[in-house]
Amino acid sequence: MYLTAEKKEELFTKYGKSNKDTGSAESQIALFSYRINHLTEHMKKNHKDFGTQRSLIKLVGKRRALLDYLKERDIERYRSIIKELNIRK
Repeated sequence: MYLTAEKKEELFTKYGKSNKDTGSAESQIALFSYRINHLTEHMKKNHKDFGTQRSLIKLVGKRRALLDYLKERDIERYRSIIKELNIRK
């Protein structure tokens, strides 16, 4: 399995306020980015997997919505998470 409980906890510790902080925008964006990267690699090998393609598009939309929310609320937090995760604007 590509996403273990330890990996989730590591992401939440690094980008959230604590290892139990699953609700902050930064930690959710980091988790979505990790999943998006994994699904992108899968799609490179399996280009006819349309179920995964749909999931990938939905995840990108969810991440974009969270980034828009963060940009509207606190521009500095938005800029820092964009820089840390190397996400294009």
